[in-house]
Amino acid sequence: MERRSFLKLAGCAAGAMTLGGLLAGCAGGAGEGAAEGSGIAAGDGSSATGVGVGPNGESQVVITMTPSSEPAAGFNPLVAWGAGEHVHEPLIQSTLITTDNNLEFVNDLATAYECSEDGMTWTFIIRDDVEFTDGTPLTAEDVAFTINGIVNGEASEADLSMVREAVATDAYTCELRMERPDNALLYTLAVVGIVPAHAYGPDYGEHPIGSGRYMLEQWDRGQQVILRANPDYYGEKPLMDRVVVLFMEEDASLAAAQSGTADVAYTSAALADAVPTGYTLLNCASVDSRGISLPCNPAGGTVTEDGVEYAAGNDVTCDLAVRRALNYGIDRTRLIEHVLNGYGHEAFSVGDGMPWSSDAMRVQTDVEEANRLLDEAGWSRDGDGMRAKDGVPCAFDLYYSASDSTRQAIAYDFADQCAELGIAVNAKGASWDDIYARQYADPVLWGWGSNSPVELFELTYGNGWGNYAQYKNAEVDANLEAAQAARTVEESYPFYQAAQWDEETQTGVAPQGAATWVWLANVDHLYFEREGLAVAEQKPHPHGHGWSLVNNIDRWSWN
Repeated sequence: MERRSFLKLAGCAAGAMTLGGLLAGCAGGAGEGAAEGSGIAAGDGSSATGVGVGPNGESQVVITMTPSSEPAAGFNPLVAWGAGEHVHEPLIQSTLITTDNNLEFVNDLATAYECSEDGMTWTFIIRDDVEFTDGTPLTAEDVAFTINGIVNGEASEADLSMVREAVATDAYTCELRMERPDNALLYTLAVVGIVPAHAYGPDYGEHPIGSGRYMLEQWDRGQQVILRANPDYYGEKPLMDRVVVLFMEEDASLAAAQSGTADVAYTSAALADAVPTGYTLLNCASVDSRGISLPCNPAGGTVTEDGVEYAAGNDVTCDLAVRRALNYGIDRTRLIEHVLNGYGHEAFSVGDGMPWSSDAMRVQTDVEEANRLLDEAGWSRDGDGMRAKDGVPCAFDLYYSASDSTRQAIAYDFADQCAELGIAVNAKGASWDDIYARQYADPVLWGWGSNSPVELFELTYGNGWGNYAQYKNAEVDANLEAAQAARTVEESYPFYQAAQWDEETQTGVAPQGAATWVWLANVDHLYFEREGLAVAEQKPHPHGHGWSLVNNIDRWSWN
């Protein structure tokens, strides 16, 4: 989930003051082990030797990212770098495979791979010409060390729970022996960077050694990261020699573009019309979805996780008619225009447009049908137009992250539309700790979306870690299990689609079925892009405004 501060244009003056202080701190290489300056000069906001040129005359690009994009544990794939909450290519490390712009798997370190007939063994053959940046050859032992480190590591955010162990059978062959068949393994491997077994230690995140397109030149915590192209990279030579990433809030990001400091500065729909002179608006399509979980069981239940007991169930959203009415009665286009200034598109699932998505999740706004459902279910209107049934008001709390102004606006627009249906929604901004305490009892406005079906599985499966609706159905679970067990990802798609809606069994989580969520909008990822910079074609961005932008930074160039 994305956690961003409440930001307004009025805050830009203060942001500019903060930016000046940041650049002054960065220019002298304040971080431990810093190189000679970042090539950023305070005051005029340009690089030391001109736009697009670094301190040594190499090509350079300066990018702003959210403060939450800074990896807390450093550049360590065994913790969260690359394969964490917001997935992206690890850049510093190589991966076994990766995905192209069409999200098709292509080889990176791997030259070939195959899965056994029973789905319990994956065999990867890797290149024999790759070296880490310390000159040591990369072998299958390093692959096995990395995979086993994630499997056995309590701190890892990458999900390789389907793997029992990785074994190097020779110098360039590694077997992944499975706990259970799960082809979604490939999506995780596409963002897991391979680390050197001989050089991995407690400080690896701060001083990473990899074999990827870039090396870490400098990291000033809380301020900036500088990457430099790996001169010995085995693949196509990066076009961009040096990448400077500045971590800052949204108002400061706008100020960085206005001052000419940043070449690419992230922004939001609220600020998107304030395009600085010399910049254009870069609009990247995403699968960054905003949706509301709808508890499907009556109040009074509990869910226990890691020894903690959470209240579960809701006496209003447990009514299927209410859940379906919310799906039919909300005008998503109207919400997107009001809240996102049109910078988004309707969302109907956690993976709209992905190969595993189902057309059955899509609904046309039909307020008449929504009212009919509520009327027939006995939710009658009173004198002020609000509904109740058997003395129970048709009302619920809707939690959202108080630090996210976009979610706040979405929550209030949703509440306004619900009031027109006679449903009273109390939008409540809260901290994530407070939200987690209510995640199974009250509707919550979440942000999800990735370039893999893992989230669809976890938000839908009966025992999934994201089944906030607590809907459990044997047919749905069987389809999801069959999807994972399919020998190829292509064979898994029909099963994922059937879990959303199976016409034959009339089961699924789609609006005509259990209606476990009401999905609202996919949020466009917006950036101010300096004229003259050629940003390479982007894959659909997953949830999170950060490193996914620079997946292909090595293909960016200056005109």
